[in-house]
Amino acid sequence: MRTAAIERTTGETAIKLEVNLDGTGIYEIKTGIGFFDHMLSHIAKHGCIDFKVAARGDLEVDAHHTVEDVGLVLGQALREALGSKEGITRYGDAIIPMDEALALAAIDLSGRPLLRFQAELGKGRLGDFDLELVEEFFRAVAAQAGMNLHLRLLDGVNTHHCCEAIFKAFGRALAGAVKIDERIKGVPSTKGIL
Repeated sequence: MRTAAIERTTGETAIKLEVNLDGTGIYEIKTGIGFFDHMLSHIAKHGCIDFKVAARGDLEVDAHHTVEDVGLVLGQALREALGSKEGITRYGDAIIPMDEALALAAIDLSGRPLLRFQAELGKGRLGDFDLELVEEFFRAVAAQAGMNLHLRLLDGVNTHHCCEAIFKAFGRALAGAVKIDERIKGVPSTKGIL
């Protein structure tokens, strides 16, 4: 089983997170940030990853610490669950429509962290969620997972739809990248390591 369970406690947040890369998209998410919970559910459902997260953060300040720390812990859990990465496809990509919005995600589980985020979401809020936190979340995931991640919003007007398309595209691309391919012996790299 490719699973991981991570706990992280700081002066700002307390997070418990579990992932199963070979799941079916079952999720239980409680961060105290309704819109963020909704977005995380798309990663689980469209990534076919079982995902549990319970987060408590200093929401009286704002949602920044909670969102970023959930990203850090998710990235750590993905890295741990992948283990040696033997047999994985390594690459995954998706172009996902959500009504008028269209988002692209491309992932390389290379061990080299990088985020290229090209999405003009503005500086507003959706519910209790600051739109700037979308990029912060994915930066934290990519850094801790050792993931090369490209996210691009190709089209869209409604900000909710735009965010949802990005999270769904990430989930679908992640499903492709972590998938086991029985034809692959060792890791998919001419270097012999990832």
